[in-house]
Amino acid sequence: MTPFLRKLLGMNWVLFATMLALAIFGIIAVYSATFFSIKKDEYWHKQAIWVGLGVVVFLVTSLMNYRWIKWVALPLYLVSIVLVILTYTGMGEEHGGAKCWLRLPGIGTFQPSQLCLIAGVIVVALFLSQFRKLHPFIKLCLVAAIVGGPMALILKQPDFGMTLVWIPSVMAMLFLGGIPKRYLISIILIGLCALPLAINFVLKPYQHDRIMSFIDPTKDKQGTSWAINQSLIAVGSGGLSGKGFKAPNTQVEQGFLPGTTVHTDYIFSAIAEQWGFVGGMMLLSGFALLLLCCLFTAYHAADEFGLLITIGFTAQIFFHVYQNIGMTVALMPITGLPLPLISYGGTFVLMNMFAFGLVNSVWVHRKMLPE
Repeated sequence: MTPFLRKLLGMNWVLFATMLALAIFGIIAVYSATFFSIKKDEYWHKQAIWVGLGVVVFLVTSLMNYRWIKWVALPLYLVSIVLVILTYTGMGEEHGGAKCWLRLPGIGTFQPSQLCLIAGVIVVALFLSQFRKLHPFIKLCLVAAIVGGPMALILKQPDFGMTLVWIPSVMAMLFLGGIPKRYLISIILIGLCALPLAINFVLKPYQHDRIMSFIDPTKDKQGTSWAINQSLIAVGSGGLSGKGFKAPNTQVEQGFLPGTTVHTDYIFSAIAEQWGFVGGMMLLSGFALLLLCCLFTAYHAADEFGLLITIGFTAQIFFHVYQNIGMTVALMPITGLPLPLISYGGTFVLMNMFAFGLVNSVWVHRKMLPE
């Protein structure tokens, strides 16, 4: 048996099948959520193309030895930072109040903060795995230097949601990277103490209003609390089995859910309304299985680098799922984070499938000891 065939047959097919099933369901969900829109065909067609390209990226990355990524980790990280900086120039485009998109000639719009997060996870994993004997405080300071710059640039766009995703990813890697718990507890306590200051003095006015509407959804029902209240109505009205695929007379069809974000930020609201509690639980079960596959891969990783990148990506996906669904049911404030593999967005689909490809590569090469 050739090495290529051995790798192909040795892939984590449960991970691949679950990821693909979620991505296909995402295409169906985008089609259903935008069925009443003028651009209904454009959205799901583009999503299907991006999923197809993402599967190719996943397969190529899975068969590549993940240890090779060490050689391009730093250049990829630096390039991603440059791309984030370019969003502040005339090449940047503003969507939803944040100038976080970059228009590349001949390619289209691209969100570099998502690439920056992937590259940041890889660089932090590489650093922690290569410098195990450094004093924990020095390691913390250097990790803070690695992630602090990109986080500050992304926050200034301002994209508060993407900034938040860095925190669970980095904390999970620090926890498994040998940092003592007392340091991690201190970081959490300092963060909690600084949270009120950040809300009142760092966030933009509209972001501050979102926090306030989360605390009190009855405040300004026709303004900042409109979206969350309509989302709650949509989720609740779905009942046990939902109103049906492409059902009329729904919050989606009548336009009460924001038409510009129903297929991105509020895709779960549309799913819960049309597919009900059963559909929502099936979706959550799919994500649970996907995350368990990632954790199982991390447990069997051949080296610390494979363990850390897997945990970093797992924490990233978990937070995306928790934050996106949480904000649609008023468990979390609205931050505009999309739902992995489900929400419309080419950059997000490709970056997620690249990350899952690296996780799968860790599984494929789990019996190959590092050189």
